[in-house]
Amino acid sequence: MTTRILYSDLDGTMVGPGGCLVRAADRSTTLDPTEALIALHDAGVLLSLVSGRTRAQLQEAARIFGADGFIAEMGAIIGWDHGRRSSILTGETPQEFAGPLVAQLESLGLIDALLAECDGRLEHHAPWHLGHETDVMTHGLVDVDVVNKWLDAEGFGWLVLADNGRLNSTVMGGLDGPPHIYHLMARGISKGAGVAVDLERRGLTASDAVAVGDSLSDLEMAPFVERFFLVANGAEVPDIRAAADALPNVTICVGPLGAGWAQAARYCVR
Repeated sequence: MTTRILYSDLDGTMVGPGGCLVRAADRSTTLDPTEALIALHDAGVLLSLVSGRTRAQLQEAARIFGADGFIAEMGAIIGWDHGRRSSILTGETPQEFAGPLVAQLESLGLIDALLAECDGRLEHHAPWHLGHETDVMTHGLVDVDVVNKWLDAEGFGWLVLADNGRLNSTVMGGLDGPPHIYHLMARGISKGAGVAVDLERRGLTASDAVAVGDSLSDLEMAPFVERFFLVANGAEVPDIRAAADALPNVTICVGPLGAGWAQAARYCVR
């Protein structure tokens, strides 16, 4: 079976420490992911970057890595034609919130109230939270079920705080574990839903696609592709590993970060 497209997470997956393609997990230099990327392009396999990053950030990353398109802000924004064309998915967002969602949530004071409710365990993922259109990017360590019950009680049950994986570096003190990236976003939005829409737009099916990632939000792509690769650093997290083991088409990569990503890319050109 020939793979036509690879849907790839970026941070914690394709790129290493500091967002560098040529840094391995131990910060040594490596050409492995670069060589796998070249093989992917030489074989004519398309690459789409799927990330919590913004439209502008992925537009630039797509140029650098030669990607054919991107799915930004956790699945909400689908871009193609070098970012000149795009579509926005709204999920369960009520009609009265049509338009730039982040600005509306800020004006209502909901974001400040959420951070206050979490009492120092959640904060903006500065400066990368800037420029988001459809979701609020934060980091910290919280129980998402508890937060989502709070949102429902506040009348915002159509919003969800989604866990986008563990940070490789500690950016907050006073936590009882490594911080995670979280996105406040509309229900019905996911990386998997974004992949499904993008495949339909391209006239492709799940059998044409492979995906790779490191987090629970990345595993949402698995039902929409032929095979999903979970890089080893993601598999080290118990709840992520348990979710992966429950899915029939998930392969646990031998290596972390770029080494695992290279395994997925080479599978596409087998």
